Amino acid sequence: MFVNTAGGIAGGDRFDIDIAVGEGSSLAVTTAAAEKVYRAQGPAAEVNISLKAAAGAHLRWMPQETILFDRARVLRRIDIDLAEGATLLLCEIVVFGRAAMGERMQRGEFVDRWRLRRGGRLVFAENVRLDGDIGAKLTRPAVANGGVAIGTALIVPGDEALVERIREVANSFGGEVGVSCWNGFAMARFCAQDAARLRADMMAVLGRASATALPRLWLN
Repeated sequence: MFVNTAGGIAGGDRFDIDIAVGEGSSLAVTTAAAEKVYRAQGPAAEVNISLKAAAGAHLRWMPQETILFDRARVLRRIDIDLAEGATLLLCEIVVFGRAAMGERMQRGEFVDRWRLRRGGRLVFAENVRLDGDIGAKLTRPAVANGGVAIGTALIVPGDEALVERIREVANSFGGEVGVSCWNGFAMARFCAQDAARLRADMMAVLGRASATALPRLWLN
């Protein structure tokens, strides 16, 4: 379990997280609470996450949600390196503002870069960038259609059978959830009007993706 003793991330901060799981080992990683990214007066904060799993290893990267305050600026990079035969269950949730406190993120910067390699071969890459008037952009139908919480679950290995198993609980989803698979892994995308709704959807998907119970902190 990670504990951020700083109480949050401020502009100019840099966090480097390096997780390596040895051959045949199993590791689940989560956080004690939601991570907060505060307003940046100057440079953006940087978060660099490196996840490695050797042959036969099982890695679950399941932090609680990241909350971006108004005018927060953060550049995040997630690099995943899986050996053949390694498995991965990864989820990330990003919330733009604290709706329960009447706070919305209006302006700021969020850059998210993901790279997944399996057996040394790049099998997935994407960049997400939201900056400037983020509040207005989130209202666009092609972006979030007014949603303030987004999430991704990445499951390796993943196939059509897994996708169908997840879709069996689609009637319970409170937000928008899309599931697909390719290159030997499955991915679920989430968008919701609030963090609680998205978190419930994420828990439903993770429950279908793995027979292992969620970390107890997720259930508090």
